[in-house]
Amino acid sequence: MRAHDDPTTLVPRTPLTDRLGWLGLRSGQILLVIILASAVIFGLVQLKLVVIPVLIAIILAAALSPVINGLRKRGVAAILATWITLLGGIGVFGGIITLIVFAVRDQWDELFTSASEGIDHLQQFLIDGPIQVDEKQIDDARTAVADFLTSSQFGTGALAGASVVFELVTGAVLLVVILFFFLKDGGQIWNFFLTPFKGERLARGRRIGHTSLRVLGGYVRGTAIVAAVDATAIGIGLAILQVPLALPLAVIVFLGAFIPLIGATAAGVLAALVALVASGPGVALIVIIIVIAVNQLEGNFLQPVVMAQSLKLHPLVILVGLTAGTIVGGIVGAVLSVPIAAVAWAIAKAWNTPDAPRPRAIPPKRRVRKR
Repeated sequence: MRAHDDPTTLVPRTPLTDRLGWLGLRSGQILLVIILASAVIFGLVQLKLVVIPVLIAIILAAALSPVINGLRKRGVAAILATWITLLGGIGVFGGIITLIVFAVRDQWDELFTSASEGIDHLQQFLIDGPIQVDEKQIDDARTAVADFLTSSQFGTGALAGASVVFELVTGAVLLVVILFFFLKDGGQIWNFFLTPFKGERLARGRRIGHTSLRVLGGYVRGTAIVAAVDATAIGIGLAILQVPLALPLAVIVFLGAFIPLIGATAAGVLAALVALVASGPGVALIVIIIVIAVNQLEGNFLQPVVMAQSLKLHPLVILVGLTAGTIVGGIVGAVLSVPIAAVAWAIAKAWNTPDAPRPRAIPPKRRVRKR
């Protein structure tokens, strides 16, 4: 027997084989992963003019995949199905935006004025009310929020003049072009990336692709349905209470629903502030009750039904993702962070499929008794 085959032989202890050395090696590996991840995120932020259109195009292509797949199943050529889906999506989206703009364009100034007056009323109540909050603390908090909303972090860069126009136009053109190719050749593009893999790794790559497509598409379609229901319910409630600016407030509720947790809450606070200025504290309290009821209906009934398999994340994970996305990419990062987190979690669950067949145990051979 050789020395290393003897179980009683002790391995010599070195600074790398003892427990402290093992912990040091693992800590170094973790630090290296963090450094590499930070470098990747920094590079993506610097290339946001390309990265953001690509991410949005992936999400929209996933949402429109049932349309183009249905057209192809009915015998429509791939290029024609792509053009129908793309132009139809642009027409529907552009039509909705146009209707919203023409419906509320004359009321935005009044909305901002009412919201500002509502904040002033709330501030005066906090100063003169039973809590007796210091006026300087409120002014400092208000200034800090305003500075953040106008900072480069929130707006993903310095939004100034021709620069922002150029970025918006370039991003829109890139988005349309990338979306066209994702709709037309999405499957072929993913298969190209899977070319180096064989066997189980290839099956895993295909499984990840199907899972990501399903989760992203379900998230976008489900969020749109939830946003429409929230905006309709709150808008009807505001109209019944005869709160002014009900239509632009409903539009803000619809747009805010694409930022989970925070967006709907902020839209509800804005509606309550407008109601406070226009109709008094009683109506504002009723508006708050309506917003809470709609949010409870959404969280306990609508979301589990509409987005059952698309967004199974703990609220704490969503809040952390929203915070990180806002810091890295501003308002666009806040919108994209939750679907990215949902896809990452879905990929982690699909990495090893739970439905993989387990190896069957070989039954022991029966001994035949000789007679």
